[in-house]
Amino acid sequence: MTTSISRIPRRMPGWAKVLTAVVVVIAVLFAGLRLAVLPGLRDIFGTETHDRSGPALLKSIQDMSRYDAASGNFQVVVDLEKDAKFLPQAIRGTRTLYVGAGTVEGYVDLGKLGKQDVTVNGDRTSASIKLPHATLGKPALDPDHSYTVSKQRGLLDRLGDIFSDNPNSEQAVQKLASKHIAEAAKTSGLTTRAETNTTNMLKGLLGSLGFTTVTISYAAS
Repeated sequence: MTTSISRIPRRMPGWAKVLTAVVVVIAVLFAGLRLAVLPGLRDIFGTETHDRSGPALLKSIQDMSRYDAASGNFQVVVDLEKDAKFLPQAIRGTRTLYVGAGTVEGYVDLGKLGKQDVTVNGDRTSASIKLPHATLGKPALDPDHSYTVSKQRGLLDRLGDIFSDNPNSEQAVQKLASKHIAEAAKTSGLTTRAETNTTNMLKGLLGSLGFTTVTISYAAS
């Protein structure tokens, strides 16, 4: 009488599972390195960019009557930190370092001129013009020269980014950059330069029309 004994398969020990996982990870990393180094192979698995945007729609048209007489280029480094109460920054909080570059226009609104603001003598050789003071336009950030240097996030913020996409994540630093640029423009002398350039432009224009005396003054708009 023969007795058959079936073999019970042995379970893979824990250290063997860990070793297998490490080998798989190394193999994947090695394959990725080969794709990055060898020419041609990387292009096979490369990504393609497709612009599927719709056509731009014209919302409105505004007639411009202002003379842009000067433009200032500004740059600011924004360091914005947001912390949560009773939690360390490593758990909850963000800190963003952002370089904002933009321009501010100094202009004179010629559309506010009235008949009482322009005086011309009888033989059209002398003219006197009273203009409103120059003002500053809104800062316009330059996307080609504005960028995020670094962004530190807590553990909870990182986990939140995995499950959600926040398109306004850079909006706070962009608004802060525009605010600082606007404040810098107020003390930059840009309006003074704009009024000087406007005065020279009008004197040159009227001089070419035969006016020998041109007086330009500025009053509150």
